[in-house]
Amino acid sequence: TLRRTPLFERHAALGARLVPFAGWEMPVQYAGIGEEHRAVRTRAGVFDVSHMGQLRLVGEGAHGYLQARLSNDLDRVEAGQAQYTLLTNEDGGIVDDLIAYRRGEDDYLLVVNASNVAEDHAALPETEDVSDRWALLAVQGPEALALLGIEVEPFTFREDADVLGVRCLVAGTGYTGERGCEVGCAPEDAGRLWDAVLGRGVTPCGLGARDTLRLEVCYPLHGNDISPERTPIEAGLGWACALEKDFTGVDVLRRQKEEGPGQKLVAFVMEDPGIPRAGMQIQEGGEVTSGTQSPLLGKGIGLGYVDVAHAAAETPITIDLRGRPRRARIVPKPFYKREER
Repeated sequence: TLRRTPLFERHAALGARLVPFAGWEMPVQYAGIGEEHRAVRTRAGVFDVSHMGQLRLVGEGAHGYLQARLSNDLDRVEAGQAQYTLLTNEDGGIVDDLIAYRRGEDDYLLVVNASNVAEDHAALPETEDVSDRWALLAVQGPEALALLGIEVEPFTFREDADVLGVRCLVAGTGYTGERGCEVGCAPEDAGRLWDAVLGRGVTPCGLGARDTLRLEVCYPLHGNDISPERTPIEAGLGWACALEKDFTGVDVLRRQKEEGPGQKLVAFVMEDPGIPRAGMQIQEGGEVTSGTQSPLLGKGIGLGYVDVAHAAAETPITIDLRGRPRRARIVPKPFYKREER
């Protein structure tokens, strides 16, 4: 049985196309992926991300417990700040990527991927699964903060904020490459907050636009671009690993950084017509992990793992598009960079 967020009835009323995703029935699009994508790049869009999981850890020793298990250095984070980090296994593989919100000296809220809540909780058994206590909206785009009438710096957050008359946690985080925020509230307040956000002229957006937006800025998707079988060094996420401290799998990662990985996650753009998709083979050795038609570039783009011998920018590669070889070219990440305004 698919789960539904507190906003399901509103999605249905708006005519959203609803699809299964990570055990949830979620909107993949409303007016259309391209239109929603452009709304976020030029003005503002809102996503229902209430399917994301939340784990809480509070009490003496909470900081040390997470510091010994998450890849990034939580000593760099003060109360009111957030940090992108990884949960790794003994082989250095990525169990999940998540954001840690430091609420106090020994008080953390972890926002994790919807499909990994059980795995993350099992790996961090001292945490409490509080996912049912939260609804979460992501309001993204160059005008997002102004339309909501709030200010929040990237990777900071504040609690007990008033957002359009609703008590919320407001965080300067997101998954689109644009400025904006993620707004958490009680599930019973989610409908009122959603209605108020749409009342400001913000465009409702689905998972389809979320995927094209994140791919243009080369944000990895767990289960596609990163997984327990892939390490942060292979995935280009070594910057999120404080290898000078001890955490699960760190010895493997230290060794791999020193020796160099056999494959790397690269970005590529299609030279021939065609849209790359996850699972397609790269003939020079490797596999596509994410692919789409970029609304910004008007051509196929993707991420994939290739042997290091073929990982340099401008290297030509060949994608097997369902039995048809198509030329592509490796390019620097990301495909899109936000203009400062």
